[in-house]
Amino acid sequence: MGDKQFKALVVHEEENNIFRRELATRKISDLPDFDVLVSVKYSSLNYKDALSASGNKGVTRRYPHTPGVDAAGIVEESRSQLFQPGDQVIITSYDLGTKVPGGFGQYIKVPAEWVVPCPSNLSLYESMIYGTAGFTAAQSVLKIIEHGIKPDDGNILVSGATGGVGSVSVSLLAHLGYNVTAVTGKEEEQQMLKRLGAVAIIPRGKAADTSDRMLLKEKWAAVIDTVGGAILETSLKTTKYGGIVTCCGNVASPHLNISVYPFILRGISLAGIDSASCPMNTRRKIWHKLSSEWKLPFLSELADDIDLSQLNQYIEKMLQGKTKGRVVLGLEY
Repeated sequence: MGDKQFKALVVHEEENNIFRRELATRKISDLPDFDVLVSVKYSSLNYKDALSASGNKGVTRRYPHTPGVDAAGIVEESRSQLFQPGDQVIITSYDLGTKVPGGFGQYIKVPAEWVVPCPSNLSLYESMIYGTAGFTAAQSVLKIIEHGIKPDDGNILVSGATGGVGSVSVSLLAHLGYNVTAVTGKEEEQQMLKRLGAVAIIPRGKAADTSDRMLLKEKWAAVIDTVGGAILETSLKTTKYGGIVTCCGNVASPHLNISVYPFILRGISLAGIDSASCPMNTRRKIWHKLSSEWKLPFLSELADDIDLSQLNQYIEKMLQGKTKGRVVLGLEY
């Protein structure tokens, strides 16, 4: 590829803790010397990307930097026997978009062990409607199924239901026959949630108990929590005997203030969901499910499609909590 130029969103750190974003021209030679060069066709916008793009040092420490924890594209060059030029591939998480230039650029270079072949019955575009958020949702659903929770065991609660992880969780669970109750702070999106399959909707303010009681009435067979904080605490107190709560986010709070009683008196489980370092065998298993028996019939309804020129605007919207569902970035600019 020589020194071919390409477009990328680049975040610069300036004085006084100010960060500036620009659409810049970069060269292939600017990328790290990893095994696989990928021409990125699609990426997606996740909350982690918005944090990286705004200078959050807990996500990205060194700038200038190109965010984007997701990428789907075509292999251009490979030093690995695992991949050949022309292969359609998916890369999500690991250090992509946090330490390594990410999917908000038209080219990336990554280690071969980060790369997943795109399943034949899933397009590159569809894979980014899922992206890290959908992958995280699918991990959560898989935990619930592996825990033995069946559709007739009772309702499943999903918090942050209009967000990326939440909206895919609602859709997947409903698709698999579960009754889903959705928690949202966006009352105007109730119709959207019902369309995705939620049978009931709870306003965010009513999902967090403030009584300080150590146990509450049992309500949920399982919970997918995407926000943390008081809603997670309340979910643990209201999960039925033997149930499971999955935890994958901390936008409300990273702290958990709860007694041991839900665990030792009701035997519930709290399962942490990590997408960044998820083992490759699990990754392949989940991507296979998302492209086959779990594939949603209305995937495109979950996504807003944007290009690089709109990316900065959508980063701001996400930081303000004004996005819904998934945001898919097209890199053909």
